[in-house]
Amino acid sequence: MIGIAVVGYGYWGPNLVRNISEAAGAQLISVCDLNVERLAAVKSRYPAVTITDNFEEVLRDPRVDAIAIATPVFTHFKLAMQAMMAGKHVFVEKPMASTAEEASRMVEEAARRRLVLAVDHTFVHTGAVRKMRELVENGLGDMYYYDSVRVNLGLFQHDVSVIWDLAVHDLSILDHVVQERPVAVSATGMSHVLGEPENIAYLTLFFESKLIAHIHVNWLAPVKVRRTLIGGSNQMVVYDDLEPSEKIKVYDKGITLNPNSQAYGEKVHQMMVGYRSGDMWAPKLDMTEALKRELDQFVECIEQNSRPITDGQAGLRVVRILEAASRSLAQRGRIIELEEARRIA
Repeated sequence: MIGIAVVGYGYWGPNLVRNISEAAGAQLISVCDLNVERLAAVKSRYPAVTITDNFEEVLRDPRVDAIAIATPVFTHFKLAMQAMMAGKHVFVEKPMASTAEEASRMVEEAARRRLVLAVDHTFVHTGAVRKMRELVENGLGDMYYYDSVRVNLGLFQHDVSVIWDLAVHDLSILDHVVQERPVAVSATGMSHVLGEPENIAYLTLFFESKLIAHIHVNWLAPVKVRRTLIGGSNQMVVYDDLEPSEKIKVYDKGITLNPNSQAYGEKVHQMMVGYRSGDMWAPKLDMTEALKRELDQFVECIEQNSRPITDGQAGLRVVRILEAASRSLAQRGRIIELEEARRIA
């Protein structure tokens, strides 16, 4: 039985506590938060769980094998490093750190101590995203574009921009689904509140191939939209996370290219590009709660000394893009090359 403590009982902490308390192979040992009222709510609902406002007590508790961190981004690095230096496995909220340097040090510390470091990229564990990866691997053909929109009205963050709050989801999905790493990023955006981070942004990611990815995130939209389009040479996919049942729709539509056409004059374009229109189908998806699947995998990885799908390396790749996108934002969209970008072997 893996003993787990949760640090932070704000927006996401209650979801972690609920799933850990129900997870097979895990035991919720304690919850740590600086807010006394929040701790009282934990004790009311989970009377057997230890509550504390002292993180040092969590680190010293021999019953605690792993710590789940759900605190503000700027605290992730310090708390995770302290946990790992105390010999605890770590499950940390997204984004895993404020800088790529911090994320890299976290990855190195976990490897040195042979600890499991998992990053909560929740959407990667949904049935819809797992199906998209399967489609990309087996049916879509050559990738042409990845286009996502994640907009709504609120919740403004004061410590991070909209790309660190919302785009992190789409970047983690892109990292998992697409079998190629981006080589450069360009980002533009704007803050409409004096002294606050950007509340609207557009990211464009470039690849060595002809694939291009575009991500639109916005805290000022009048409606909530969570939609991704993927275009391939064989099929196209629409992923609508707000759709209650058919979240994934696969379209047998696309274009066929004939670059070796011998046509001349006005007929060249018509001969080089052809259009194909076929059926649409909606695959059946696993509707298991993503966070449950994710935490079950975290516990399993601790027991088997294996690596989770969204490990520290995955978290580091996303933070590197976020950091480069922030630099591009500050320079009005200048293309920033991504270091160590490479095609997946």
